[in-house]
Amino acid sequence: MVLRRRRSGRKGFERLEPRQRAITFYAEDGGSWPHFEPILRELTGRLGRTVCYLTSSAADPVLALDEPRILAFEIGEGFGRSYLFQTMEAGVVVATVPRLGIPVLPRSKRADALGMTYVYVFHSMVSTHMVYDADGFDHYDTVLCVGPHMVEEIRRREQVVGLEPKELLEHGYGRLDTILETARATASPPPSEPPTVLVAPSWGPTCIFESCGAEVVGVLLDAGYKVVARPHPMSAKRTPAAIAALRDRFARHPRFTLDLDIATHAPLQRADVMVSDWSGAALEYAFGLERPVCFVDVPRKVNNPDYGKLGIEPFEATVREEIGRVVGLDALAGLPAVVGELAAASGDFRRRIAAARDEHVFNVGSSGRVGAEVIAAKADAYLASMPR
Repeated sequence: MVLRRRRSGRKGFERLEPRQRAITFYAEDGGSWPHFEPILRELTGRLGRTVCYLTSSAADPVLALDEPRILAFEIGEGFGRSYLFQTMEAGVVVATVPRLGIPVLPRSKRADALGMTYVYVFHSMVSTHMVYDADGFDHYDTVLCVGPHMVEEIRRREQVVGLEPKELLEHGYGRLDTILETARATASPPPSEPPTVLVAPSWGPTCIFESCGAEVVGVLLDAGYKVVARPHPMSAKRTPAAIAALRDRFARHPRFTLDLDIATHAPLQRADVMVSDWSGAALEYAFGLERPVCFVDVPRKVNNPDYGKLGIEPFEATVREEIGRVVGLDALAGLPAVVGELAAASGDFRRRIAAARDEHVFNVGSSGRVGAEVIAAKADAYLASMPR
């Protein structure tokens, strides 16, 4: 699917007829596209809808493409974006940005009068209450949940804080469906020799590349593995020195590759085992390719220090032993042996991982259809309420 670039930005969006803004997507950057694409493909294809696509990034690939049913606008950041959201008149606003309702990204002052609906689409399968800020989803009207864990967590927060129940829908995870679709269409490569290990952690001061990346990569290379290091984009942005240190130390090693393009699935397809920490990419890899993950047990990535008040252990913690093994920071010397065990037992893990995926993720393979139908129905209700 391709999209049409619109250069007129915020003003161009505002000049559209109100009915043309019945379905409006917002992306902070190009990283949102993989999560929206399955829904948009259904909306603009099978359902024949025209949608608006607002992005804050001039580098968003959406802006360089061409599709008459998707009207793409670059709106930038800062005050102009805030003002647009504050005054926006639309029907269904779909975003993958937590903390809607804060001054940076306010709800429209016209939302209640117009009957606007704000819909959240997740960009990770991890739990809602540890990695995300406590109020991350409080101001959305509808949340398209990945799995049962999210429903339980959001409902528990509503009870604990005293919020009105919002609409929680069984959606699934579009990026997972895309990985599965790609895997089905691509012949699975035979296990490589030596095995290929994809090191793909989260980002932040306690995560692998920022804390122990050189040691992790070094022990794997010394053990004879091929290693692909795939930093999170935020690591490259926030701690470029950590990534530069990896490049400087290992760039000349014949079995080391530094991959900075997270948009492609090719490194996932080639890897026999992933090494990760608290990254949602680990769940995408395991559930999408049915291959195991070795988790380095760095300190938890906590953006909500009060997450324990819900009394629910985060999904990314409880699922680890179902889809792989955990190695402590004090046992990194044994990491190559654990990786070897996981690679050798990949057949057993394939069955376990597939069962865990079907238990923990809604609508595997069909989340795009489910999400598109929900959004289309809400847009129809909005259009039916408009004056003729």
